[in-house]
Amino acid sequence: MKKESNVLDAVVVGAGFGGLYAIKRLTDAGFRLQAFESGDGVGGTWYWNRYPGARVDLECWDYSYSFSPELQDEWDWPERYPTSSELRKYLNHVADHFDLRRHIQFNTRVESAVFDERENLWVVTTSDGKTTKARFFVPATGVLSVPKPPEIPGIESFRGESYHTGRWPHHDVDFSNKRVGVIGTGSSGIQVIQALAGKCKHLSVFQRTAVYVVPAKNHPLTPEMRERVRATYAERRAVSRLTRFGIAVPFPVESALDATPEERRKKYENAWENSQLLGFRMCYGDILSNEEANDTVAEFIRGRIRETVKSPEIAEKLMPRGFPFGTKRPCLGDTYYSVYNRPDVTLVDLKATPIERIVPDGIVTSEGLQQLDCLIYATGYDALTGALTHIDVRGIGGRQLADKWASGAKTYLGLVTSGFPNLFTVTGPGSPGPLANMSMSIEQHVDWITACMVHMRERGIRRIDADHQAEEGWMQHVQDVVSKTLYMKANSWYIGANVPGKAHVFLPYLGGHGTYRKKCDDIAAAGYPGFVLTTNGEAQVETSSETIGDAA
Repeated sequence: MKKESNVLDAVVVGAGFGGLYAIKRLTDAGFRLQAFESGDGVGGTWYWNRYPGARVDLECWDYSYSFSPELQDEWDWPERYPTSSELRKYLNHVADHFDLRRHIQFNTRVESAVFDERENLWVVTTSDGKTTKARFFVPATGVLSVPKPPEIPGIESFRGESYHTGRWPHHDVDFSNKRVGVIGTGSSGIQVIQALAGKCKHLSVFQRTAVYVVPAKNHPLTPEMRERVRATYAERRAVSRLTRFGIAVPFPVESALDATPEERRKKYENAWENSQLLGFRMCYGDILSNEEANDTVAEFIRGRIRETVKSPEIAEKLMPRGFPFGTKRPCLGDTYYSVYNRPDVTLVDLKATPIERIVPDGIVTSEGLQQLDCLIYATGYDALTGALTHIDVRGIGGRQLADKWASGAKTYLGLVTSGFPNLFTVTGPGSPGPLANMSMSIEQHVDWITACMVHMRERGIRRIDADHQAEEGWMQHVQDVVSKTLYMKANSWYIGANVPGKAHVFLPYLGGHGTYRKKCDDIAAAGYPGFVLTTNGEAQVETSSETIGDAA
């Protein structure tokens, strides 16, 4: 591609796992770029999520970069599941080690990105009022980036302190001698509840939906443990790239219904005692495709709740019902259920006593006033699409991305969306992203994007877009795969159910990380079928898209 001195090759948005790796790979490939980050430091979701108890739910040896053996060897993880603080240290180390900060403009939000059809350029406007022109627009904005505050009457009237877990202050917050209310019991809520129990005067948990919480079994890593991890990194990473979830665990084929009750009990006991995010999911192959098989796991966990929580009435309220296990992301927590045995913790069941309004000194439910000094909103995010649709992105004909995706996001392979040429999404809707090892998914996406941009540069291709038919075929394939599972039986953030007015469409690709990786590689090797490529001249090259859905 011919370069103009004032035109960059790419604009990257974000400085988390995805943004940093995009900067590294693209600059290594010789592309000139500018990255913008709205925060004043690197970290992405871990920059913003600093609430008490915040930590990742995948083991450190999986949730980390694999591209640099040197980085793997020199970094010492202190525990199995790193905290938000430790992940920020890690990403800051990555940024410094590879000299990535010089490409990042911090404290700068991307306000709009408009495609100039005549010049085949993206014109990006930022919060400082400046514009940047680039051939490619690469938003690495993450899937959990835009907090979703609750829509409760009177929320602005509260006189006490209030925080959203996704926008936690950088300073320590003192909760001692305060009556604290937590609204929400998803992953962040579960973590903050465990961290604050016993650290405040009284903790009130406002629960709308009980969730499945399995033990984390977190522990410090000894030097010997770290050396064992280092010794197996190469093999672990190689296997992980081929597996369903992007971690080195084989997917089971046995049915839970073929096992005896005693065999199932032993397997579930082992999963409970040696727990990880996918522990129960990996016991049997039909846990998320057969409701009867799923019930065996769900009832086991409900039994554990009964054993742990002393009050039968509270235990019953904490038991998840109405959606299959695993169709919402399971939460990790070693002490969550035992928290409710404390006299200074109250569970408020919002199905029985819904919130009516927030008032200056607390929350009014149908049972009356709960007086509070502090409110914590653990109410989740506008997931998967929110970070992109909150930017004014306009493609061919001035069409806004938010308008195109109003009835459900559509992409080809989770990488490109038709009508928005030269825009690459990192772990976008239609990719395995949130249902696989996110760090592994990020590397796969960025590697593919970089190789595609190199391919275009070498061949004088100025524009790449998704063929409309190919995009429709891919998204239909995404729906066909999920239709064979139990996922649609839950109102989860996977389908946008937590955002009022958002179209309920299942967006992650469930075919598996390994299958998806091979599909992407095969498409690149075949000359990018399903994409529309425009050369330096006026001719368009549209390759066949007949095999788009042939992945399962």
